[in-house]
Amino acid sequence: MATQTIKDIADCLESLAPLSYQEDYDNSGLITGNPDDTVTGILISLDCTEAVVDEAIKTSCNLIIAHHSILFKGIKKLTGRTYVERVIIKAIQHRIAIYAIHTNLDNVITGVNKKIATKIGLKNLQILHPKKDLMKLVTFIPKDQAESVTAKLHQTGAGQIGNYKNCSFSVAGEGRFTPSDGANPAKGAINQSEKVEEARIEVIFPANLKHKILAGLRESHPYEEVAYYVSELQNENQEAGAGIVGELEVPENALAFLNRLKTTMNTGCIRHTKVTCSTVRKVAICGGAGSFLLSKAIARGADIFISADFKYHEFFDAEDKIIVADIGHYESEQFTKELIGEFLREKFPTFAIAFSKVVTNPISYL
Repeated sequence: MATQTIKDIADCLESLAPLSYQEDYDNSGLITGNPDDTVTGILISLDCTEAVVDEAIKTSCNLIIAHHSILFKGIKKLTGRTYVERVIIKAIQHRIAIYAIHTNLDNVITGVNKKIATKIGLKNLQILHPKKDLMKLVTFIPKDQAESVTAKLHQTGAGQIGNYKNCSFSVAGEGRFTPSDGANPAKGAINQSEKVEEARIEVIFPANLKHKILAGLRESHPYEEVAYYVSELQNENQEAGAGIVGELEVPENALAFLNRLKTTMNTGCIRHTKVTCSTVRKVAICGGAGSFLLSKAIARGADIFISADFKYHEFFDAEDKIIVADIGHYESEQFTKELIGEFLREKFPTFAIAFSKVVTNPISYL
């Protein structure tokens, strides 16, 4: 079995769901543990409770990957007074690392909501409320090296637009400069004006990749001083944002769909608004608490919005324009363990990865 450190696993998870995509209130990432420790086993859970830590101890797993963070707020004392404090104390005592992958996993198109959509059988998936976090890089490269530098930019993540990769725009031009004393020019001579055939290259990228892409640019560009500028865009990022919307292959009777949803999501009940349409075709989803997206689901023409944690008065906001189906928080995210496990097993096929057998749902149904 290959040896991996906690940092190796964290870096892998962050390639799926960058930490920069988490919401401001969230606390995703490594919560406890030394990044350089060797991983003896991974336990995947929706939540990290005392019972989950006990399970990790029993199964010799020193890394717990949970969807929900155990720490959302600052903590000033560790006396064991609350379950949060007890979890942290026990994890540290037994050298167990806790890693949370929460709203950053919610906010990628390949994340929590896609897993739900797949279970339900949706196609033509799109982000319901896309982020506006795209940036544009413009740089100037000698003509004979434009291809290699552009290839490096693509390698570092620039130029992905929806289902199209390696996207860029280029135009030919002439660069002029005069190297001063102390310069080490790749082209030209000190204190002599130089003209070079150059290509102006433009690529877009999500903001979280800015430092990586600029590092790749400097590494691959032949010039001592690289000419470039970066600007923020108002374009929507088709790969990141809240919720997801898709379509059923064939429209279903609304009540039949609700009953199938209850079975598929293994929920004790579905709280829903009045059934305002006879059939369901377009479906909007937000795992966890998603009432903030109701207006977006209506605007996208969804027949039904599947989410959780709707308050009494928020159901009125459906205005008979859409069916709201509250399936429960835990129930909406229960397959996240499966999502994380499938991703890690693909990346580390020989590594010991287990799913927690502890049911952490704090809500029971009669």
